[in-house]
Amino acid sequence: MNISDLFWIFIIFITLVPMFKQRSITHNRLQYLRSIERKRGTRVISLIHRQEAVSLLGIPISRYIDVEDSEQILRAIRLTPDEMPIDLILHTPGGLVLASEQIARAMIEHPAKVTVFVPHYAMSGGTMIALAADEIVMDANAVLGPVDPQLGKYPAASIVEVVKKKDINQIEDETLILADMAEKALHQVENFVQELLEDKMPAEQARAVAKILSEGRWTHDYPITYEKLREMGLKVRDDLHREVYVLMELYPQPAQRRPSVQYIPLPYDDEVKK
Repeated sequence: MNISDLFWIFIIFITLVPMFKQRSITHNRLQYLRSIERKRGTRVISLIHRQEAVSLLGIPISRYIDVEDSEQILRAIRLTPDEMPIDLILHTPGGLVLASEQIARAMIEHPAKVTVFVPHYAMSGGTMIALAADEIVMDANAVLGPVDPQLGKYPAASIVEVVKKKDINQIEDETLILADMAEKALHQVENFVQELLEDKMPAEQARAVAKILSEGRWTHDYPITYEKLREMGLKVRDDLHREVYVLMELYPQPAQRRPSVQYIPLPYDDEVKK
């Protein structure tokens, strides 16, 4: 065996090992989802976006809610019997409004109870999906976020605001076009969120909450805590099931050369008792 043979063996090795590792992780996820389904008597769907080293060279790939996600979730909901509750485990920075609205509408139309579990965060489009659920169960430190639309790299509300503050003769046509699109986007999202909330609270309250979440009063990454959601009148609980935390461990972040967080994975109460 010469150096050339060793080189090709090495190439095959670094190509196949990540593939088999990813298949093993995927299998473990499906097995664990099935175990949760048996325990709760529900259809369990996960929408979890984390950076995962899934490419040939282990380069992290960031994920967000896209049309492929909506297609898969809509298919899962169609395959679920009308009388069977749905549990959606949600961990996402957000994504396309179109895809998020499709998922939210499908959840509303499902006859049985729909529960969303949020272990860490569900921002932007993720919040929109969570609002469609009959109940939101989240970690006490988990957060949702505003759903104000974004046009490119700018918030729609900010585009509208800047046009109000300048003389129209000093504004470029492209900015005026963006402002028109931004106003439409704000109205569309506000109306849709109100529609999501109307069967969960009085109409006037639903209108007020929809405006708060969509008008751009906060930055788009503003964390809306469990307490704030309760104040808004949303039906939320903070007793997240242990199974959800375990499932999240099956969605590992790519390994780093130097871990930024380290701890001994033991419950300290048990250690103290000893």
